Amino acid sequence: MSNVIVTCAVTGSIHTPSMSPYLPITPAEIAEAAVGAAEAGASIVHLHARSPADGRPSQDPELFAQFLPEIAARSDVVINITTGGSMTMTVEERLQPALLFKPEIASLNMGSMNFGLYEMLGRYKTFQHEWEQPYLAGTEDMVFRNTFRDIRYILESCTANGTRFEMECYDIGHLYSAAHFLERGLVRPPLFIQSVFGIRGGIGAHPEDVAHMRRTADRLFGDDYVWSVLGAGRHQIPIATRAAAMGGNVRVGLEDSLWDGKGTLAETNAAQVRRICGILKLMSLEVATPDQTRELLALKGR
Repeated sequence: MSNVIVTCAVTGSIHTPSMSPYLPITPAEIAEAAVGAAEAGASIVHLHARSPADGRPSQDPELFAQFLPEIAARSDVVINITTGGSMTMTVEERLQPALLFKPEIASLNMGSMNFGLYEMLGRYKTFQHEWEQPYLAGTEDMVFRNTFRDIRYILESCTANGTRFEMECYDIGHLYSAAHFLERGLVRPPLFIQSVFGIRGGIGAHPEDVAHMRRTADRLFGDDYVWSVLGAGRHQIPIATRAAAMGGNVRVGLEDSLWDGKGTLAETNAAQVRRICGILKLMSLEVATPDQTRELLALKGR
């Protein structure tokens, strides 16, 4: 069994900042959080940016330019830049940072979907910024657009830079979309398939859902892929543990879950990384280093 790749999604557009005081917002906070996650055992950091003024998701390359060099100078971690950005952005806006900075990995959503975050309004009553509540409410009537044309546009724009992709699959059909682009020659193996569980509008978080994703990916890709999982919210650690036992890799981080155990907010991304690394070691599994991860995913290197 290969060493387990641990990805940490440091900050993102899924949660709004007032839901946790620990979510990194400013470029300095994002850099510190990413380096801390790397020191705790993550070999990949998945990165979004936010406006320091109000925490709004942003794909402004100038914000990325304030934390990417700091992370690279202080660690050997593999940098993964989002092309997902926010549901309210155009694909051209979402692509800007990955196109400019040419990372080893960029994330890529493999299909359009209902992406429902509105149920958070029943759990959170106070908000720090005026945009947050309408943003969450609006997801009841919002489609996160990722058409075949959008996906082709991202692939064709970035592949010449040597960037490979974390192919985010929120449902079974997204695996078939990945296979479609493999058949078209727009991606090459090994594919890095990130199965996402527990988002309203995507596949659920039942053990059978995890097994179904794995079986389908095995059938479609055989030995030509590397499988990783993320579970949203309270599903983060249980899903990661289950997938690791099945030979998979794992993703944690404050983008995907604000929690470090029931009822306890995670104070850092590193806390979640340490938790899953501890579980992996108890399972007699080894955590991959950045260089081992580069070899497993056939990355271009720094």
